[in-house]
Formats: sequence, structure tokens, C-alpha cells
Amino acid sequence: MDCLRAALFLFFFRFATVCMGYDSCMRQILTVGLLKRIICRKWDNLWRESFIFVPIMIEYIRGELAELSPATAVIDCNGVGYAANISLNTYSAIQGKKTCKLYIYEAIREDAYVLYGFAEKQEREIFLLLISVSGIGGNTARMILSALSPAELVNVISTENANMLKTVKGIGLKTAQRVIVDLKDKIKTMGMSAAGSVAGAGGMVLQTVNAEVQEEAVAALTMLGFAAAPSQKVVLAIMKEEPDAPVEKVIKLALKRL
Repeated sequence: MDCLRAALFLFFFRFATVCMGYDSCMRQILTVGLLKRIICRKWDNLWRESFIFVPIMIEYIRGELAELSPATAVIDCNGVGYAANISLNTYSAIQGKKTCKLYIYEAIREDAYVLYGFAEKQEREIFLLLISVSGIGGNTARMILSALSPAELVNVISTENANMLKTVKGIGLKTAQRVIVDLKDKIKTMGMSAAGSVAGAGGMVLQTVNAEVQEEAVAALTMLGFAAAPSQKVVLAIMKEEPDAPVEKVIKLALKRL
């Protein structure tokens, strides 16, 4: 069968070269081959996007709190440890607990699979609203929710306080205005208000040594993408001003200064 196909190809190729000329015939063959490669490549990309990278939604994870830092939490669920990025609000809510439940958002890309965890469903809803804004990714949204409590953020958006929002590291005036324009109506539609949002972390005092607070704060800032040296400097300055401040307050203040 292969010999027959080869013979037919040679026959038609010789016939085509007589009618069209050798160069023209080769151009046609190369063009058809190129189109086939393009079509195959497009189909391969479509197949990958449609089947390989479709996220399987995890609603929440409940289990033993194996590890906890101001930036991450590891939950042991039936012997499997799930690491999730968290905000300072979630950190305050689950700190000191042996078991906890985190509502999950899965960020799935070709090169990464990242979990974000939230102590309250409403905080996750606000996070999803934030990442729907052009130019704001998961880490930036988490940083916003670490610098401002959900109640404060809802109030900032409702009152169109762009100056307050741009105090968050990495958020300029244009981005702050875009967040307000894009989310103001959505927050009203979802029935969110400053009074009904997730409670903030104010008032919680950690009974820890200053050195431990300093170490945790610097480690959290480093995990959020800040360089260690300037983070250390800012944290030390804050702790001189407020020596009894809990770690979450130190980090919130540092996020506004870095």
C-alpha cells in the first residue's frame, strides 16, 4: 500500500512539474505543509486549554493546622498537607487553633498551581472581585487584603477613597481608581457593606517576644515579594514606635511604608 502511494505521489508530482514548473510546484507543497503544521498547532493549543488546564474547584479544606505563618497555612487533611497563601485577616482568624477550615481559590496556570485560603467565604468573594480587575493578580489582591481588612476595603470602595487604597504597596492612583470604578456597583449588587464584612484583626494582642514578632514579620514580607534588608529596617522602625504591636499590625504598617 505504501509503495502504491509513493508511486502515485511521484506520478502526480512529475505531472505537476510539467504543468506548473518545478519551483511553483515545490512552493505549493511547502505551503500546504505549513498550513497543516499551523492547524495542528492551533488544535493542540485548543485541546490543551479545553481539557488539560480546566480547574477542578476545591470549595474548602478542613483539617489539622500543621503550620502557620502570616503569609501561608498548611492544613493536614487525612495525611495530605495543603499549603495555601493567606491574608493577615485569615491569619488572625485561625491563629492558635488546632483545626481550621479554609475556603479555597485555585490559581491554575501552565507553570504553577497555587491555593489561596480564606477563613470566611465573604473574604474570598472580595478576593475574587479584586482579581477580576485588570492588572490585579492573586498576590496583589492578597496584599490589599493584608493591608486593609475586608470591612475597611468595602468602605474604601463605597466612599471612593482612592488615596487610601493607593497606600497599599504596588497600587498606584490609576489602579486604585480602576478598582473603585469596577467594583463599586458589584459590591452593592452583592449586598456587601462595611458593617457586614469580615471582622478585622484589630485588638488582637499576641503574647510573644519582640524578636519573634520581628522575625515573623520580616519572613512574611519576604514571602510577599519584598527584599529582606528594607523589610528588616522598616519592621525595626515600627517596633521602636509600637513595641507591643502584634505581628499582623506590624506587617500592615510595613506594607504601607515599603
